[in-house]
Amino acid sequence: MTVISIIKRISLSLLAFAPLNFIPIFAQTGASEKPNIIVFFVDDMGWQDTSVPFWTQATPLNKRYHTPNMERMAREGMKFTNAYAMPVCTPSRVSLLTGANAARTHVTHWTSPDKDKNTDHEDPTVKPVDWNINGFSPVANIAHTFHGTPLPAILKQNGYYTIHSGKAHFGSTGTPGSDPKNVGFDINIAGSSIGHPASYLGEKNYDNVVNGKSNRNAVPGLEAYHGTNVFLTDAITTEALKAIEKPLEDKKPFFLYLAHYAVHIPLNADKRYLDKYLKTGLDSTEAKYAALVEGMDKSLGDVLDFLDKRKIANNTIILFMSDNGGLSTSPSRGGQAWTHNLPLKAGKGSVYEGGIREPMLVRWPKVVKANSVADQYVIIEDFFPTILDVAGIKNPKLVQQTDGKSFLPLLKNPALKDANRELVWHHPNRWIAAEGPNIHYASAFRKGDWKLIYDYRKAKLELYDLKNDIGEENDLAASKPEKVKELAALFSKQLKQMNAQWPVFKSTGAEVPLPDAIAAKSRD
Repeated sequence: MTVISIIKRISLSLLAFAPLNFIPIFAQTGASEKPNIIVFFVDDMGWQDTSVPFWTQATPLNKRYHTPNMERMAREGMKFTNAYAMPVCTPSRVSLLTGANAARTHVTHWTSPDKDKNTDHEDPTVKPVDWNINGFSPVANIAHTFHGTPLPAILKQNGYYTIHSGKAHFGSTGTPGSDPKNVGFDINIAGSSIGHPASYLGEKNYDNVVNGKSNRNAVPGLEAYHGTNVFLTDAITTEALKAIEKPLEDKKPFFLYLAHYAVHIPLNADKRYLDKYLKTGLDSTEAKYAALVEGMDKSLGDVLDFLDKRKIANNTIILFMSDNGGLSTSPSRGGQAWTHNLPLKAGKGSVYEGGIREPMLVRWPKVVKANSVADQYVIIEDFFPTILDVAGIKNPKLVQQTDGKSFLPLLKNPALKDANRELVWHHPNRWIAAEGPNIHYASAFRKGDWKLIYDYRKAKLELYDLKNDIGEENDLAASKPEKVKELAALFSKQLKQMNAQWPVFKSTGAEVPLPDAIAAKSRD
């Protein structure tokens, strides 16, 4: 008998006669391991772009889309019916990274890949504000950036292996924030300063070459898939799952930020799903969009299957979220503009619900009850403190002041309610040349079921009761002046506290009045 076999026999004998309170020590060791964390982030996906109803009932749009893996995640985890992001992409991404609201970061609009370029369109009524046009920077004193301590860097310092796969869009080319590795990621797959891909097609090398010149939005780092029929959504998913193998081998917890370029334009056809939507009678544009959605959902299924197969699902939290409301402009979408998120009003770019309310799901089997629903409202900057809470990181050293609130208590008890929470959306920018419902120079504020919208150009306040009017069809500002006054005072206080930048009227050179000044004037 070998020495090793003798040791094994002695060990087994000890276990056989061990007291009952001795054996669980092994389980406690496993339970105390830091959980793996996955943020599954979708681009431009609306609240209705799924077969999962996030309202009290299923709608015609829920019946249009096929997202079986979102359905599976809702069954196995928690659905958030009041989850919010910013009206456009970069502000949401910077808030997730830093825990700070866009009014505080001054990253209130999408950043150009070109350094020092303002993406605001000229407006006839108000002058553009001096916002942080170069986005986020992990390094201080970079012009037109918000400097902060980024989430992945904190996780990395606390033992996490950090992986970025997909769209970054944190900062402009030539600034530190343009490279995810500078933000604290050990691995960067396909992330850069670009906000959307030149193409989703491997056959086109995820590029759109014109006259021999590569497109500035060509997706970098995926040369292994060039010339293949691998759709971009699948490429970044495959590479992300490959990257997870290293921390699993090294027995380290991992943080995966899987940020899809989908479902942002261009609407390239994912041929695996296109025909089924054409056969339902959708026009070619909407069929392509629905196919992009289903391809994204397949990626989610691949991730869930990987976790289950590797038997790490119980110790892995996966958070599904979108960065802004669904695109609803014409001709980028088929059909009538501003109808693609109904019953929510408007879409991407707007501070109406269609531009900011998002599909959000969380699966964490050992903590989150299956098939549960949280109706409490949460917002994108809440991801930062929540993830730190999940990782057990207390009082990290931060450069920035934060605004987010951890929703970890909600994950444990979805019945919790906080009607006193105040949410702010600040968008002092002109998103596109075309007009639309509050898509330019508008801000919003929510407390409880009440939502106040401020149109800067008209210096006008609108009031909605979201509990009874989710579509924001009945403006109650005229009939409830005291509620307007109350919310406007709180809104103005928050904007001042965050040092929000404020637009100026072109005609007079005077600053647009704060909401409380408008409310007071309306009552006179």
